[in-house]
Amino acid sequence: MFTLTNKVALVTGGASGIGLAISQLFAQQGAYVHILELNQAQAQTVADELVQQGFQAEAHAVDVSKQAEVAETIQSIIQKHPIDILVNNAGIAHIGKAHTTSESDFERVMNVNVKGMYNCLFTVIPHFQSKGGGVILNTASIAGTVGIPDRFAYSTSKGAVIAMTLSVAKDYLHDNIRCNCLSPARVHTPFVDGFIAKNYPGKEAEMFEKLSKSQPIGRMAKPSEIASLALYLCSDEAGFITGCDYLIDGGFVKLN
Repeated sequence: MFTLTNKVALVTGGASGIGLAISQLFAQQGAYVHILELNQAQAQTVADELVQQGFQAEAHAVDVSKQAEVAETIQSIIQKHPIDILVNNAGIAHIGKAHTTSESDFERVMNVNVKGMYNCLFTVIPHFQSKGGGVILNTASIAGTVGIPDRFAYSTSKGAVIAMTLSVAKDYLHDNIRCNCLSPARVHTPFVDGFIAKNYPGKEAEMFEKLSKSQPIGRMAKPSEIASLALYLCSDEAGFITGCDYLIDGGFVKLN
């Protein structure tokens, strides 16, 4: 079950955090994984490691906020082989309330988290239509549906991701294109460690414990746990699922 043999998957932001876990698991399950990442060296390191392990992977340097770059990269992949799966995962975070968020920061978050996903959808959907279908999975967040302190721009962007997911799922039902999204709570990634170190120097262990306990289940998620749900939703076994936002949050939304 959940094999991706003979499937070709694109994973944006696929060389770190949740995206890295998805790239690794999809490759292990048989997919030919194309890692689209702003950091070329980081993406190449991940792709090389996967190839050395006997899996299929390639790295591509691309800024998802720039439509021409996205189109050029994806078209080059399509010329090599058809794409079956798009994982729209690239995203950035921001700390701030509405009145403390600068225009430049707001635009930066929107350009990556919203426009970046749109750029990939804009390029991949016509390909899916021409080949008779495909699967899209977007990375949203619980911040898109519940109030999280000091996350104005980030929450706004993730709310847009959920809305885009529903819109795409509705518009392309008859093209055999499925589209869902994931909404994780806190996931223990290098970003979280860096955030804590930067904002709470000397209190890292205390803050890690506090953030972990903010999930009713008592800990943060592991990237591999998010990847496992991503694998299911992109597999043939999930063929009856579209237009859904999947909470993977340790009970944060429903049990707090």
